[in-house]
Amino acid sequence: MNDINPAPVDAESGIPAEERQWAMFAHLSALVGGIVTAGWAGSIGCFIGPLVIWLMKKETMSFVDDQAKEALNFNITVAIIFFVLFVLTLLTLGIGILLTGPLMILVGLAWLVFTIIAGIKANGGERYRYPFTLRLVK
Repeated sequence: MNDINPAPVDAESGIPAEERQWAMFAHLSALVGGIVTAGWAGSIGCFIGPLVIWLMKKETMSFVDDQAKEALNFNITVAIIFFVLFVLTLLTLGIGILLTGPLMILVGLAWLVFTIIAGIKANGGERYRYPFTLRLVK
């Protein structure tokens, strides 16, 4: 008899529990990166976690490959948006903060909500797609 138990598979999605967890970690690692690096790297830290997970698991877990790329693309898109808003603030000699400040807050809140939703969906075995995302990593 074989002593090795196969990974538990979700009946609905057919995706093993380990893959679903790694996919969830790919999404939620952006939150950790954002919290850890907020003081010195800003939104750049938000895509380090998904990038590392994607590089580690892309060859062995197709669901994680898909979801980590999705998280990576979303966080790169958000970083680009924040960079553009920052540049607009500088180009207007700070006056633009009246517009860019509230936009940064809205984008930040949307980032937080979509990241949490994506983590929950990935843990449930659903291939989540973020809205308004540039698909740069394919």
